[in-house]
This record gives sequence, C-alpha cells and structure tokens, in this order.
Amino acid sequence: MTDFAILIREWYQKNARNLPWRAENDPYKIWLSEIILQQTRVSQGMDYYYKFTAHYPTVKDLATASENEVLNDWQGLGYYSRARNLHAAAKYIHEVHAGIFPGSYEEIRQLKGVGDYTASAIASFAYNLPHAVVDGNVYRVISRLLNEATPIDTTKGKKLFKMAAEELLNRKDPATHNQAMMELGALVCAPKNPDCINCPVQNHCLAFAEKTQLSLPVKSKKTKVRDRYFHYLIIRHKGAVMLKKRGSQDVWQGLYDFPLIENTKNQPDKEQLKNWNIQQIEKDTMLKHILTHQRIYAHFWLVEVKQFPDKDRYVWVDMAELDAYPMPQLLIRYLKSAPHFEVE
Repeated sequence: MTDFAILIREWYQKNARNLPWRAENDPYKIWLSEIILQQTRVSQGMDYYYKFTAHYPTVKDLATASENEVLNDWQGLGYYSRARNLHAAAKYIHEVHAGIFPGSYEEIRQLKGVGDYTASAIASFAYNLPHAVVDGNVYRVISRLLNEATPIDTTKGKKLFKMAAEELLNRKDPATHNQAMMELGALVCAPKNPDCINCPVQNHCLAFAEKTQLSLPVKSKKTKVRDRYFHYLIIRHKGAVMLKKRGSQDVWQGLYDFPLIENTKNQPDKEQLKNWNIQQIEKDTMLKHILTHQRIYAHFWLVEVKQFPDKDRYVWVDMAELDAYPMPQLLIRYLKSAPHFEVE
C-alpha cells in the first residue's frame, strides 16, 4: 500500500461522516443511495434514502410499485429521469435476475441509468471489487493532487482521471479507499475554500505546492441556459381541478401539471387561447423556476371555459386528492402559496 493510500485511509477512519448507507453491504440499498445522491446534497438526499428503503425494502417492492408511487416518493428531489430509470432497473433485476442484485461490475453497468461511476461504486462498496470510483469530488482531488488542467468534461480528461484513480486505488481494500477519496473531496478538498492546512495528503499535492488549487479542476464547456415561458390554465369545477400527465421528450416526464400554453412571451397567445373557448381569464401569479439548463417563467391563470376539452391526457382530480399525483416542485410551490387550494 502506498503512503498516499495509508494517509487517506487513516484520515477517513478518524473523520468519516456517519451516513446510513456506509454501514450497508446490501447492494440494493447502496444502489438506492447512489442514485438518490446523484447531483444531490447528502443533507437533502438523506430523507429520501430513508423513505425509499422504508417504502421499498427489497428490489421486488420497488419493481412492483406503480410509476406514480415511485415518482410521488421522488417528488421534490428533481432530475426525475433518475426515478424512472431506478424503477425500470428494479423491474429488470426482478424479471431477469430473479430479484437478486447483480454481482459484477459488467452486470451492474447494464442497469438502466447506471454509468461507470455508479457501477464502480456499487461493485466496490457492496462486493469490495477493485474498481476506482470517480465522482465530482474525486475529479477535484486528483486534478489538484496532480496539478492537472486537462478539462474533466472531455473524453481525454475522463480517461486520464479514471486511469489516475485506478493507479491510486488500494486494491486490498477498494471500498474504504473509494469512500476516503470521496470524503476527502467533500470535507477538505472543497471547490471554493479547500482546507489545505488540514489536508492529510498536503505533501503529495502538486497544486498546493504551485498555489493553483483554486483554478482546478477545469471544465471546457459552459452550461447554456434557455428561457421558457409557461402559461398554466387553472381550470376548476365543483371542487376538482384539471391536470394532465406530461409526455416524453421534455422536462418532468410522467409528472402531472395543469393544462399548459408555452410561448416566448409574458402573455399567452390569443390564438392558442381560442382553442380553449375561454369565457374569463384572470392573472393569478408568476413564479420563476431554475433548472440546470432552463429558466422557467411560469404564469398561472385562473380561467373559466365554455366547454371542457375531451382529451384522454386531461384528468379531473379532487383538490383533496392532489397529493396522490406526482408534480414538479414548481407546481408544489404554487399550490402551497395559492389560496384557491388546500394542500398540506
């Protein structure tokens, strides 16, 4: 074992956070934690981990649940494709592997929504297999350790950092090593204010020696953000409100929202409104919602219509039963603030 591996192992054993999935060797629960924590803070993901392990204690429980149940439990966590992939992978394990979680990196990698990072993490943490885990924290640790400015979001960069992680890996105890690397990035080698003075591998860090740590890691691409203008029509009738289930090829697939008109203005298009035979319309409120690649300006309109649309994708939902329908966080914010709805 190298000096570096010994140092981070000793540091981890003294400083690791007490997280519930770290006491697990059940690959199913480790998988749940890894999917939940993708692009999610530990503090936010903790409650969801407890919720999913309680509601779906086995792969079979998750596989046989309805999509609505899974999306409803995921509600508020964002990136809903993770929940749909989780559900699809559970069905695959249940049907193809007889409910037994696959035990090799290659088989785990075949699950929907599972990439190299997640497969390596499960293989390492559940089965102690020698696969290096490279997440955002590890990219940061290695780029500073090596003072390496190759962009981490390029094919060349991904190969380079994966190779470096494999070379550093303690193959006798890959699970502890991988956890230590990730924890070091989370607690010490932070993005903006790294605690270099208390870093256990400071003497190994070339970026610290060169004072370049704040400029690393490097990304080549800037996220392009586009503005979208949503005009939601709040159509109520006898204690019920009209909803529709969102289709594929857009944000919030499989979730429910109100009938929607989208355009590039702060007012709904008059021609589009004609299709609804609107008798009266009143502006309620506007909410701004920021996603990774989109800024959504959502305008909510209270409307009365002469006749109701006769389309399969629209459903009438009793206001007291809205909690049973998974919705985007944007709509949850609206419902909580609107006096027209009573949502607990």
